Amino acid sequence: MKILFAASECAPLAKTGGLADVVGALPRELTRLGHEVTVVLPFYARIRRQIAGEPKYAARSITIPFRYYNRFVGLVDGGQRDGVQFYFVDCPELFDRAELYGPAGGEYSDNAERFGLFCRATIEASKLLGAPEVFHVHDWQAALIPVYLRTTYAADPALQGAATVLTLHNAAYQGKFPPNTTEDLLFPWDLFTMDKVEHYDRFNFLKGGIVFADKLTTVSRKYAEEIQTAEFGEQLEGVLRGRAGDLRGILNGVDSTLWNPATDGHLAAHYTAENLAGKQACRADLLHAFGLEHVAASTPVVGIVSRLVTQKGFDLVAAIAEELAARDLAVVALGAGDPYYEKLLRGWAFRHPAKVAVRLGYDETLAHKIEAGADLFLMPSRYEPCGLNQIYSLKYGTVPIVRATGGLDDTIEEWDAAQETGTGFKFAGYHPRDLLAAIDRALAAFRDQKVWTQLMRNGMAKEYGWKKAARAYVHVYEEAAQRGPWPLNRPS
Repeated sequence: MKILFAASECAPLAKTGGLADVVGALPRELTRLGHEVTVVLPFYARIRRQIAGEPKYAARSITIPFRYYNRFVGLVDGGQRDGVQFYFVDCPELFDRAELYGPAGGEYSDNAERFGLFCRATIEASKLLGAPEVFHVHDWQAALIPVYLRTTYAADPALQGAATVLTLHNAAYQGKFPPNTTEDLLFPWDLFTMDKVEHYDRFNFLKGGIVFADKLTTVSRKYAEEIQTAEFGEQLEGVLRGRAGDLRGILNGVDSTLWNPATDGHLAAHYTAENLAGKQACRADLLHAFGLEHVAASTPVVGIVSRLVTQKGFDLVAAIAEELAARDLAVVALGAGDPYYEKLLRGWAFRHPAKVAVRLGYDETLAHKIEAGADLFLMPSRYEPCGLNQIYSLKYGTVPIVRATGGLDDTIEEWDAAQETGTGFKFAGYHPRDLLAAIDRALAAFRDQKVWTQLMRNGMAKEYGWKKAARAYVHVYEEAAQRGPWPLNRPS
């Protein structure tokens, strides 16, 4: 099949979260299955800096109309990477900025125009390049592509056969803008209704994509169920329930060329499930990096790599911080986010310098060192569409402690000492005592190193590569392509 990915991020070119990892890895796996894949991204300043010499243009001037003016964008040929063809939508006045979405803690005021243009430019580019059989669009930033295709471009003969698949990586981020966005992006006002893009008197990019896409996916089976409920649906649960027959949860994979303790270049030593000796060297290296060299071998090290926000469960961590510090454990944490939680972690480390060490920010090497050197990995998320760090942890023999939500519930099995089955420790209720009980179960298991070794090896035996996920996506593409011509007068 001929597949076009449209997204606002792609690792390693431009990344703020897990969306970039998916768009960086899934197209490559699809090409290995014999499909022709193109990825279209905005030509951000950070991508421009990664291109040697002058950009090569596939098109110099594509006209994108708005209500009072036109913008003229270029299409940069990014070449092939691992068999995947890349193109970048070049509009310097909109994309040549320091950040992808806005300054720290905020958004650019013209994000509706920026990503509305990106969506329409991607469609125009596809007409020049040859329309794909499937547009696979990701999150709110690309969600207007299905809307444009079924409205503005509904009668365009070049696009009649193109199907659309929308992946929701996190339903909390929706792209909500004032009602006049309808006119600004040259949509008719009959689109701004509660059965289409209107949502609590806002023009909602993500809702539009949910309504108009042929098929919907999200990044784990459990999250596909959760977003149809009031607790996790972010006020879109009704429209998602209405599309339940077209919604599929496909668990993200991980890139084993980057995350593998047997080959990882960031580590002090390599190891495998059969020969775990190198993990002790990694633990010593991690403790040295965080200034905790004195921690005893019998004391478990708990690792954290995360955005420091409430969604990730740091309100629970805050509630039990002092009780944790009273236990026989050490904590190493890497992350950035809400200033409240950054201050809280700094204070925790200041009060307990022999047991808690924190680095604010993100460091790729340190992230790998934590995955390899820690004994336990903590992910107490309020919700987690998929999660990747718990999967990395399994691969590295670092036992996860997670809340039973979304992809965390799908990937981690509770340890059963009697049967010696399971891969980690889970808690269901969102309460500090539930988290503390799960941590205490993990600490008790750690005291028996024979049991612990079996638990580590159980996790390391799990396989979460991209091949299975890629085949599942191909099945969704085929279903979308078989739906036939879109009705011109109504959404699905």
